[in-house]
This record gives sequence, C-alpha cells and structure tokens, in this order.
Amino acid sequence: MHAQGRPGRDRCVVGVRTVWRTVGDGEFYCPGCGGDRNYRRRTGRRRLVAFGLPLLPRGPVGPVVECSACRARYGTDVLDHPTTTRFSAMLRDAVHTVALAVLAAGGTEARTVRRAAVGAVRAAGFVDCSEEQLITLIEALAADTGRLPGAYGTDLGTPSPYAGRDGFDPRGTALAIELHEALEPLAPHLAPAGRESILLQGARIALADGPYRPAEREVLATVGRALMLPPEDTDRLLAAARTPS
Repeated sequence: MHAQGRPGRDRCVVGVRTVWRTVGDGEFYCPGCGGDRNYRRRTGRRRLVAFGLPLLPRGPVGPVVECSACRARYGTDVLDHPTTTRFSAMLRDAVHTVALAVLAAGGTEARTVRRAAVGAVRAAGFVDCSEEQLITLIEALAADTGRLPGAYGTDLGTPSPYAGRDGFDPRGTALAIELHEALEPLAPHLAPAGRESILLQGARIALADGPYRPAEREVLATVGRALMLPPEDTDRLLAAARTPS
C-alpha cells in the first residue's frame, strides 16, 4: 500500500525492507559484468516496515554475493566459477602437466618430441619454457620416489613393481593422481572443444616421433578420463590425431 502524493515523492507506507550486513569479500567472475570483479558476501534480515519504522522481523536473507561494480546479487555458488586469472593459470598448469606426463611415458630422446612439448607449454602461457627445463623437471620427478613412480623409461628410473609391461601404471601411480588433480577441477569449466584440445595437444606430443607407444596411450587415456571425456571420444580423438591434416 502506498500513500498518494506528487510524482517522485511517494513514500512506502507498509512494506518489507532488507538490512544487509557484509561478512566477507574477495574477487570473483561476475556473470553480469562478464569479467573479474570485487564482491561482497552479504547476509540480511527482512523486517516489516510501516511509515519508515521497522516493526516485525520477517526472517533472514542470503547469504548472497554482491558485485561491487554492477551491484547485482547472486547465489554463493557463483564463487565456484574461477576468475579469469585463475582459469588461465589452471589451463596453463593442465597443459604443462599433460606435456610432462607424455614425455615421462614416451621418453625425451627424440628432439621432435621435446620441441612439440615445449611448443605446447609455451602456447599455454609458460613463454620461457625450454627443453632443458622440461628434461630437468622430469629427471627430478623420477628421482623423487614419491612422485611419478614407474612412469619412466629405463634411462630415467626404475619401473614401479605395480607397473605394466611398459613400466607405466596409470591407475596406481602418482602420475595419474597428478593428472587428475590438474585436469578434473578445470574440466567442468571447459566446453567440449576445450577438453578435446588439451587431449589432442598431448596426442601430438606423443606422435611427434612416430606411432603411440603403449605407455603413451595409457597416459592419454588417463588424460581423457580426467577431462571427463567418454572413452569412445578419447579413442576417436587419438585416432584422428594420427591422420595427417
């Protein structure tokens, strides 16, 4: 109900007002603005108001996430979406991890493989990456018995007792854990084409020195699972990568 008066001078006689309280802040990806913005996490309480005076409480509201720029309010699940900066870092790390996994499975002897891996990692954002850096990192990981056991050729380490004939155990080694940790948080935020692109980058590295080795196929199958790709899609993409464009 509203009092009658001159245009622009009406006052609410009876209504419900929400009093907001800020309980946190940070940076998030604002769907309304379409970019990274600061936010305030807010809770509120509704009160029945008459003639500007608060009367009866009407219960709590929120919590909500309020964009500091456009003032739009969203449910707190909006914070599950990574910021643009965070998303870029996740994508960079994903490509880097896949490249290392493929190199660890197939070996670093072939220069074409090393160059393909460096090209993929640089394109993902590590512009200063070099062949020497990748080889050094793989050797360091091979020397650390707590990481990537059984994922190397005979020149880089001793195969895990749990590894298969090719010295690689994609389900039971820390390599599989590394891949899942890097790829699974990213996968829900990628379109299908984006997930396929990461797998194909790994496939091109593996194919740079010839057909897939069994260990490389196992790594790439693990990549497909971590990216939440159906097995038949993974097989299709790996077969397509073998076909010259």
